[in-house]
This record gives sequence, structure tokens and C-alpha cells, in this order.
Amino acid sequence: MRLSAVFVVLLPTAAAFAPAASSIRDGASSLLLRASPPAEAATPAKEGEATPSGRNDEFVVGVLGDLHIDPRKMEDYAVGRAHFEAIFAQAKSDGKGVAIVSLGDLGESKNCGHNPESDSELFAGTTKCHEMAADFLGSFGVPYEVIGGNHDLEGLDEFETDTENLEVMLRLHKKETPQFCREVADKTLLVGLGSTVFREAVFTSHEVTIDQKQIDWFENLVITHPASEGWKIFVFTHAPPNGSGLRVLQENHVVNGCCWLNHSNEKQCKKFIELVREHRCIKAWFSGHFHLGQDYQDSITFPTIDPKDGPYPNRGSCVFAQTSVMRAGTSRDGRQQSRLIRGNKDGFEICTVDHQKDGKVRLDATITFKGDTNEVGVYAHEDESYDHDKYFKVYQPNAGDKLHPPDDGFRRYNTDGIIEPFDIEVDTVAWWYMSCGRALGMLNGNLIEYDSSTLAPLGLVVGADELVGKKIGVINSGLDADTCSIMFDEEGMEGADCASLAGDLREQAVVLLDKKTNVVTVVQPNEDGSYWRKIVRNKMVRMKEVRRVKAAKLWAAEVRGLEDESEVKVVSSWGPYTTTSGTAKKTSVPGLTAPSAL
Repeated sequence: MRLSAVFVVLLPTAAAFAPAASSIRDGASSLLLRASPPAEAATPAKEGEATPSGRNDEFVVGVLGDLHIDPRKMEDYAVGRAHFEAIFAQAKSDGKGVAIVSLGDLGESKNCGHNPESDSELFAGTTKCHEMAADFLGSFGVPYEVIGGNHDLEGLDEFETDTENLEVMLRLHKKETPQFCREVADKTLLVGLGSTVFREAVFTSHEVTIDQKQIDWFENLVITHPASEGWKIFVFTHAPPNGSGLRVLQENHVVNGCCWLNHSNEKQCKKFIELVREHRCIKAWFSGHFHLGQDYQDSITFPTIDPKDGPYPNRGSCVFAQTSVMRAGTSRDGRQQSRLIRGNKDGFEICTVDHQKDGKVRLDATITFKGDTNEVGVYAHEDESYDHDKYFKVYQPNAGDKLHPPDDGFRRYNTDGIIEPFDIEVDTVAWWYMSCGRALGMLNGNLIEYDSSTLAPLGLVVGADELVGKKIGVINSGLDADTCSIMFDEEGMEGADCASLAGDLREQAVVLLDKKTNVVTVVQPNEDGSYWRKIVRNKMVRMKEVRRVKAAKLWAAEVRGLEDESEVKVVSSWGPYTTTSGTAKKTSVPGLTAPSAL
């Protein structure tokens, strides 16, 4: 059992079985109809076959979180499948549409003894991994769909490129594209978007990246299947979109820039919630990625709340739901659970299939449609937590609205246009907007940037290792004419427009003051204006860096005649980077920045 620190982000609370399923692939406006295979051959169905008539509005869908199949540890998968077989048998007997959706991350990201020729090859993303996953998903007796997660193209030793890896994944799962669309009931679509980047990631390889072609396809689909015509769309992605409001997160996903879909691409990251807000045909969105349980109300968010409970969430007509895992060894909080959706023309239920309780089905939330463009959700139970759960109660800003003021952590500027310096401790609660519109705030002693629209955490700006025990403030940095002219006498500053800079009264600086040494640190924004530090590069880059370090040790040991290479100390030199680490929890630079009080 793997237990690790978890963020619970406290947000402003905002009839006849259809034997066929339609598939919408390359164009949202054209339907490629496909008949579902018989139960005993439950593989993704072939394209281009006629769709029998008679579909009704009732459906049952199983949703599987991160499988991370390990061929040495298949017991939990067999047990989990048995739990669903009984559910699907009853649904088919009742004449309901059925399907199962896997949210990706199909294989374990470690060597599983699967390749006798290599004791280091990772199982995830390999041909053998996708063959096993296809066999497993095809054994449930119902049609299945699958999308790519952040580990599904990790077959680094077998494939040179993401394109090659993706082609094999699609072929083995009998998919034509990374995305899918299946009509499981009358005007009810199951839609999936898959990650297509690993080796070519600009930053961390574990960011879930939906390529622009899929985004365009998805936008066209929701435009051409409007709520006004009765369409209902259930979306499935590996990671949730920014703005989902899900409040059970993990620290490593937040600080490393892989929490939300397309996390490091500001425009694309916002696009998904913008589509949700605009197109009320999107009724629900299911995701995995965090390996955390479903026993908390925080794992489901509703599109509307009672005004007395807080500001309007602005999440269209969409419910967002997090999905846990099936195998014990992949759980980060000890839970083994999957999702179950039961729906009809009036609404749907979100349930948990608990694999630790003999497949017990528990109702978690009931969502009732109010016309075509609205829905109301009700939780079915309070949080069910275990004694061993260890959570950080993570502060997330609440900007308020016309009926509600901002929360108590909101820092206002004084009459001089500055935020007075204040002490930072691990439990400090504070946030503010910069004049440029960026939102910054404190989270467990870290300075974090938040999305200016959704106020979802984006990433680490200054780590607690550098910040705790210091003062932080925001000051004006606009220059008067005299200071400007003196400054621009410096070499390399010739020709700058002093007049325009001197008049920019809202130019600002975030400053940290070390009370012991009086050293002041200016937190400079990135070139694109953002503040959160994109510290972790993709895995291929870091693997090469580690190999260079290893080679340097061996070389130095040989040159110096040392018997033990551990006697050699290697120091790496980067551009903006400071470490080969795949985790960005610290921002301090030894010998450069002053340490915190931690």
C-alpha cells in the first residue's frame, strides 16, 4: 500500500437494450455507426456497420481508473472484473445500453519482469502492456473504450517516437484515433480524449496533453450536438480539466505542472472549462490520474449550488467526478474503487463499486436534469474517511461574487498601491491579484500561482524551503524620471523608453525579505508573464542528463585513478534549471538563495 500526502482543495462550493453504439470519429458532424460485438467478444467494435434501431434512454457504464497492470499481480483485476460482470449481466437483462471506459495509464511504470532480455525496461507503454490491457478490457462482456494517460506512451526502450508508440496502442485496442465517441443510449454520447505526448513533452512527461486536433474535434462535436436538441455528453479524460473544482489532489501533481489537462499550455488549459461553460450538452466529466478514493464529497463537484453556500461555480451544466483505482498496489490512500454511471432521460446516478467490499455498489450522487440546459446534484452520503487518512487541508482562493465577498485570506492593496509585508509560516493563508491579473497565494508555506479565472492551483513559484520564516510583500516598481535616466546610463540599457516606464505606476515586484540577513529576493515573472516555475522537463531529457552525470563520474574516477566512483562529486550546469529531479518541491539554490526557517 502506498500512502502519500494528499491535497484536499477547499473550493468555493460552487428501456430495450441498445445492441449497437454509434461512433463519431474524424468529424463531429458525421456519424460512423458501428454495431456492438456480442458479449463474449467484447472488443472495440468495427467501424462502418449499420446501427440497429430501437435504442432507448437507459444505460449503465463502468468507469475504470488508472489500471497500472502488473503482470505479476493480476489477482485484484480478476476480482474487480467479477464485480462488474454481475452488474452488466443485470443491465443487459433489463435491456439497458452498456459499456465500460478505461481512463488510461494501463501499465505499471516499472520493470515487471516482462522482458527476459531487459531487467530495466518499464512495462508501461510496451506492446506487451497494451496487449494485456486489451485482453483484460475485452473480457468484461461489454463494449469497451480506452483513452491514453500520461504513462501509456512510456515504451521508451521499444519505440523511438511518440507517434510509433501511439500507433501500436491504437492498433492493439482497435481504435482509429486517440479520441472516441460512442452513443450508449438515445442522444447520449460517451466521449473520450487521450494524451498523445510523452517523449516530446516540453516540460514534464507526465502532463496529460490533448493535442490540438482532438481539441478542435471535441469543440466541433459539442457545437453540432447541442443541448437544445436533447444531446447529453459524458466526457472521459485521464486528468481533469482546470476549473473542474475537484478538491482531492496530490502535491506532486500541483507543483510539477501535471494536475490539469494541458497544464503548461495556458491557452489550451483554459479551453476545456470554456467549452463546458458554453455548451450545456456536456453533462458529466470523469477523470482519474490522482490514484485517490471516492469516499469524499470533494471527489465530485456540481455545476450549481445554493447561493447561501457560496459563489456560483460557473461550471456550465457539468458534474465532475474523480475515479479511484482497482489494484491495491496502485492506490495512494488505500482505497480500491471504480465508478458506475446509471442513467436515463431524467438524469443519472454516480456510484462507487468498492472492490474491498465484495463489489458493493454505493450511491454517491444523484443528478436530475432540469430541462436541457440545467441539472441539480445531491450528494448521497457524507465523507467516509479512514483513521489513517492524512490530508493537507489546502487553501484555495475564493474571489466571491456580487452576493459574496472574497474570503478572509484575500489581501488588499493599501492607498500607496502596495501589499504590506507579512510573515510567512507553513499555515499562512493569503492570496492576491497582481496588477497584470495573475493570482498568487500561499499554500502550506509555498507561494503558488493560481489560475486567474478558475483560481485552481497552477504550480510552485517559491518553495517553503526558501520562504518560511521570511516576509513577503508586493511593491510598486514603476520608476520616476530621475531614477529611470540614471538606470539607463548602464551599459546595455541604452535607448529604453524612460517616459513610458516612468508612467507605469502598476509595474510591481513580489519581494521576500530575510529578517536575519536583510537579503531581499525579487520574484521575477517568467518571460510569458506567468509566475509558476516550470522546473521539471520531460523524462527523455532528464534521463540523458542523468547518463551524462554517470559518465562524468566514471571519467573522473579513471582520470584520477580512484577505485570508487562515489568519491567523485559531479556538479551540473544548466540554463534555467537546477536539478535532474522529476519533482519540483523546492526552489532554493544552495549558495545563492537564503534558506528558510524550516
